[in-house]
Amino acid sequence: MISIVDYGVGNLGSVKNMLKHLNIKTEIISKPEQIETAEKIILPGVGSWDNGVTKLRESGLVSVLNKRVITDKVPVLGICLGMQILLDSSEEGELEGLGWVPGKVTKFNFSLEQQTANKLRIPHMGWNITHNKKQSVLTPLVDEETRFYFVHSYHAVVDNQEHALMTCNYGYEFTCAINKDNIWGVQFHPEKSHKFGMALMKSFAEL
Repeated sequence: MISIVDYGVGNLGSVKNMLKHLNIKTEIISKPEQIETAEKIILPGVGSWDNGVTKLRESGLVSVLNKRVITDKVPVLGICLGMQILLDSSEEGELEGLGWVPGKVTKFNFSLEQQTANKLRIPHMGWNITHNKKQSVLTPLVDEETRFYFVHSYHAVVDNQEHALMTCNYGYEFTCAINKDNIWGVQFHPEKSHKFGMALMKSFAEL
């Protein structure tokens, strides 16, 4: 069973529908007592940093999430803004993130030459190629090329490169997936990424 956390900013339906398509049991949860019994947790999220952090704090779930993820080592997967919130801070806002993975979130910063020559636009939107940086359950083959669907203006910068799970290139190489112990995060939307997204979600479900 995978528990999808509802704190008011996630695209819950798409995530739940993909997992249902894979015959993976899910539940949408919003109460601390439900997280206490969760076997695996997905933290989705869309929108701005401060709004997402505020909604999560107001939900009253932060302390129980800290206990379950940091102390009990329950596997967790953050998606899009849900991945960003796993880090310490963001250029997009003033509030502190969960701090489970050391690092920050920064806005894409292109030179005028890059923007002109490569027609780069923010947000980074659409399909892009990713590369696995280390071997793990979600990335069994190092250097394997995969494709996922992105919609974002900010990206993760991890303090320790051992926590960089996958990278993508949009003007420059950036970290698009992270992993530290039982904590996973992806900037892209696996629920919109067809076979590659399904393979990743299936691997998470089998942890």
